[in-house]
This record gives sequence, structure tokens and C-alpha cells, in this order.
Amino acid sequence: MPRSKEIQKQMRKRIMELYQSGKGYKAISKALGLQRTTVRAIIHKWRKHGTVENLPRSGQPTKITPRAQRQLIQEVTKDPTTTSKELQASLASVKVSIHDSTIRKRLGKNGLHGRVPRRKPLLSKKNIKARLSFARKHLDDPQDFWDNTLWTDETKVELFGRCVSHYVWRKSNTAFQKKNIIPTVKYGGGSVMVWGCFAASGPGRLAVINGTMNSAVYQNILKENVRPSVCDLKLKRTWVLQQDNDPKHTSKSTSEWLKKNKMKTLEWPSQSPDLNPIEMLWHDLKKAVHARKPSNVADLQQFCKDEWAKIPPQRCKRLMASYRKRLIAVVAAKGGPTSY
Repeated sequence: MPRSKEIQKQMRKRIMELYQSGKGYKAISKALGLQRTTVRAIIHKWRKHGTVENLPRSGQPTKITPRAQRQLIQEVTKDPTTTSKELQASLASVKVSIHDSTIRKRLGKNGLHGRVPRRKPLLSKKNIKARLSFARKHLDDPQDFWDNTLWTDETKVELFGRCVSHYVWRKSNTAFQKKNIIPTVKYGGGSVMVWGCFAASGPGRLAVINGTMNSAVYQNILKENVRPSVCDLKLKRTWVLQQDNDPKHTSKSTSEWLKKNKMKTLEWPSQSPDLNPIEMLWHDLKKAVHARKPSNVADLQQFCKDEWAKIPPQRCKRLMASYRKRLIAVVAAKGGPTSY
């Protein structure tokens, strides 16, 4: 099918003469032996720009046809993990040869940009159902309930912060200068596992876990840290303990220990770190500890304790004041992953 830019100047003028004389698209295309879409495109251009001449444009015309562009958008919409190289090969199969960088630019102009995917727990149908049930059940709980919940969790803090993204500003050919590298140590250089708790009134105690944690070790951590934290944070008698569904937390011996010590626990949906605001405090802790550049595991342990104690009570209060938003987000996602 001839394209409007390929129609000779005289032919374009003839099309406009016939159109202005009152002829329709069908009559013009039949009289001149042109496709009706070609006639319509030229007339549309005249209506929009007041001319049928080739308009000035910058750079070389794109090699991607509208059809190829639609194919690109359809493929990445169906499978967002498709690479630009794979898209390039897909277009090549229909005899459209373009550079993969052109593909990325074209997708970008259509609002599709390459981004690092967010990492979220894998949710089964059972997990999704439990998360949705939890959110709906507690959606209308009074703020006082959340203010008297003791949130707990464990996390690993690495000596060199290998899980933290880093960037450096540097010139070409300076990649291996000392100031532009991040030193690593074989086997990671060491890490510490810590257990912590907090409530709306501030951070509770932080315990360093030595060796492998089993049910007995976990129960000992609870024995030494929960009651003192509840007292320090001035929680009411109706306080509730939150813990996830790690096997050490839900084992028969731990359940019996909690019952014996009259600790009421919050029913918790599995695979739901986004519902535990302590994850935000872990992020704060790791950032503060790594900023101090610990040089050994002993420093790492001490810095963790120091920085945990420095967490402002206002930070904890804000996290709990907005907790209902997390529940709303889970309901909106129908139990699926949220932005938290």
C-alpha cells in the first residue's frame, strides 16, 4: 500500500482538489486508483497542518512500523521479563531488522521502561486467602489495639552490607582505584543474627543470636526480652505478641511455653513481611550500622545494639499510626503483594 509520503506532489494536490470539490474518500480513491486509507491519511494531514507537503523532522525516520510497535507492546505486556534481544529476534522473524537500543527507546516512548523487579515472597492461594482474611478481620480494629501490640522478628546484618546497593561517581578507567571499589572478604566476612521487638511507644530490646536458633533458644530470647520490653514500653495488660510462622515460633514446645507464660499471640498469615512494620526498622538499623563501617563482628554486634536503641519513638509511633493503610493495601490487592 502506498504511504502518503511516497505519493508524488501532484497526486497530493489532485486529492485535495477532488476533496474540496465535494468528493468523498471512496470516490477519490476510485478515481485515482489509490487505497482509501492513503486518501484519508493525506486529507487528515491537510486538516491538521493545513498542508500536504512533507513536514520537517529531526533525524532518520524510525524503522519500526506501527504494526511492529504494536507487536512489541503486546509481547512485553504478556511477558514483562522479555529482553530487548529477544524482542529483536522476534521482529527479525517477520523481516523487521532494528537495533535493540531502538526497541528500548520505542518502548520507553510508550511508557514501558526497564526496571529492576521488586522481590516479594511467593504467595500460594492459601497464603493469599489468609492475608486477605487477616486484613478484613482487623481493618476496623481500634488504634489502641495496634498501639499495644509488640512486634517481633529476626534479621541478619552482614559485616560489609552485601545486600545493600551501592553506586560510585567515577571517571573512565578509574574503576579499580581504591576509593571506587567495595572491599569483599571470602565467605562474606561475617554477620550477626539479631532478634528485636518494638511497639508504638518505641523500640524494645534487641538480642544477638549466637549459633543456630532452635525452639529452645527462641524461648530463652522471649523469656529474657519480652516481659522487660513490655514493661519498658508501658504496654497495657491487653498487649498482644506478634510473631511470624517460622517453625521455631510455632513448634509444640514454643506454643506450650507461650501458653504457660500467658502470652497472647496475634494470629498471623504466612509470607507477610509487608504486614510487619518492623521491616522498616530493620532497614533503618542496617543503614545506620553500615554507615559506621564496622571492621569486625564484635563491632557489628555493638553497633547493632547502639543504633537500635537510637531509633526515635516518634518513628515507631508513625509506623503504627499508619498501620491501617497496610491492611487497606492488602484488601485492595485481594491478598496479593503490596508496595510495603
